Formats: sequence, C-alpha cells, structure tokens
Amino acid sequence: MFDQFLPCIAGLILGVSVMLAAPASADGLKAEIAPTGKLRVAIAISPAGGAFWSTKTEAGGYAGVPVDLGREMAAQLGVPVEYVVHQNSGQITDAASNGTWDVTFLPKDPERETRMSFGPVYEVSDATYIVKAGSPVMNFQQLDQPGIKVAAVNNTTTMRGAIAHLKNAKVTGYQTYDEIFGWLKSGEIDAFALSRDQLNAMAKKIPGTRVLDETFKQTVTAVAVPLNHPLALAFASKFMTDAASNGALRKAYDNNGLKDNPIRTQTK
Repeated sequence: MFDQFLPCIAGLILGVSVMLAAPASADGLKAEIAPTGKLRVAIAISPAGGAFWSTKTEAGGYAGVPVDLGREMAAQLGVPVEYVVHQNSGQITDAASNGTWDVTFLPKDPERETRMSFGPVYEVSDATYIVKAGSPVMNFQQLDQPGIKVAAVNNTTTMRGAIAHLKNAKVTGYQTYDEIFGWLKSGEIDAFALSRDQLNAMAKKIPGTRVLDETFKQTVTAVAVPLNHPLALAFASKFMTDAASNGALRKAYDNNGLKDNPIRTQTK
C-alpha cells in the first residue's frame, strides 16, 4: 500500500525543495549581480549616441540603448538602476576588476575577453574613417601615408583595429569623442576612426568632411559582466536573448534614433 504513495511523496518533496531553492538562487543572483542593492550599469557618453554610446539629456539624465537595456534589466531583478558614467569603452574595461560596475554593453575583442565575460552580441558595426574638410583622401590607400594624423578613442577596439590596419599613418588615442570632434573641425587631425553610424552623424555637423566607403573591421557589441560572475553572466545572457526575440531590443533602438538601423547579431 505504502509503495503506491511513494511517487506522490517524492513529488511533494521535490516540489518543496524547488520552492526552498528558488529564493536562495534569486538571492544568490542579486548578491552577485547587484551587491550594492542597485544594478550599476557602466555607460560611455558621446553627443552622437548609438547602439553602444549614450548621451546626456537636458534634464540631467542619460539616454541610449545601454540606458534602456540597463533599466529593463534592473526592473527584472527588482532593484534600482544606477548609471556609472565613463568617457569611453577603454575606461569601462580598465574598471572591470575594480568592483565599480555590475553590467555593461560594449564592443568586445580578444583583449577585453581576458578582462570580462561577454554574453550575446546585439550589434555589429562597420568601422571606417572620416577625413577632414578639404582632404584629398578618397580611400584607405591614400589615407595610409607618412605624415597623416589619424585619431581614435583611446584604448578601444576600434583604435586597436586602426593601428593594425594602418602601416604608415600615425594613429593617436584621445580620451573623448568631443575632443576628437574639435580637432577634426579645426583641421588639426586628418582623420578619425570610428563606427560608420557615428561618423555619418559627425559628418552632418562638420561640413566638408567625408566618410570613406571602405570598412577596415567589424566591431561587435555585447553585454558583459566582470570575470568570475557566472550567475550574473547567465542572467545577462538570457536577458539579451529574450530582448532580441520579444522586441525589447528593437524598442531600445527605436527610442534612441535608430529606427532605420537593422539589429545585427552576426558578422558577415
């Protein structure tokens, strides 16, 4: 007779175990991904915005795809969001081991993969150059000449790509987009290496500049967490996979001036 009830008892014990384990698992996740009680999202600021860069708002807040994604991620966790502002992705990378941020969305490359853990790619962008007003340069061959000054945002995957790509022109790193914008506008530099969408926006603000047609690398942008945070990585990865399928990622693009930009998750 007792044998008839064994499956029921076993099921009841399993159900109780799951109920007991669920809060512990949730608590463990929050302790790892939001140890301060807030989800600290690292962002980088530029006037142009985009899939990686964020912007400052007139009200004193921040806008951008990472801003929207970070807010939604915090809501799912049931914690407040806090944005940790940096000047570029290199600064975010340098702070990865300092415990100052919990999650970020930034371009990845082999060097960064040794310093943080990445989840799914949500953006693929083409990197190229914009040349100053009046420049005779029309292509990469004409750009890669001795004496040509090329700027890039310091310690970024695009800067490393430009250094590898250009054998004769000199690539110099600067801390901010604004700084390089000023140098390009004044003609102090010959070109600027960045993603095509960012440079197209810049070209509209500096008459006479020209974005080159060729592409020297494809930059992939993904969600990332500090190393040795397996629960955080699993949660962030699932969040991004869901966001790509349920429309949340598309909504973040549309809310930030990227309605005409397709979502690209794989390189060609």
